[in-house]
Amino acid sequence: MKSTLVRQDSDTLADLVVRGMQDKKASDIVVLNLKELKNAVADYFIICSANSDTQLEAVARSVEEEIEKVTGESPWQTEGRTNREWVLLDYVDVVVHVFLRDRRRFYALEELWGDADISYIESEPS
Repeated sequence: MKSTLVRQDSDTLADLVVRGMQDKKASDIVVLNLKELKNAVADYFIICSANSDTQLEAVARSVEEEIEKVTGESPWQTEGRTNREWVLLDYVDVVVHVFLRDRRRFYALEELWGDADISYIESEPS
């Protein structure tokens, strides 16, 4: 097992995901805190939009690199890289969704978890 550079917890991972998204100028970043919801599949869902399939891949790669650099961890599972419309990075307690804008509207994940504590994040760090 890899040793981590910092203690991996869902709050730290969520912060690193947002930083990775902001680094590649992802838009409409939303953090759904699911910790208080019964039967939630993770502590956080973090969702953002990309304007092109190239940006979608860059955002997903940036998130992976940010987490790898700080924690030494890689996603447990990834999906969607072939389609280049929606990339899912599963870190077990934190699930990352990078969507092309029209795909995000179609799936409307924020509405599925409407009872979650939702935070809207600025696209660029202050």
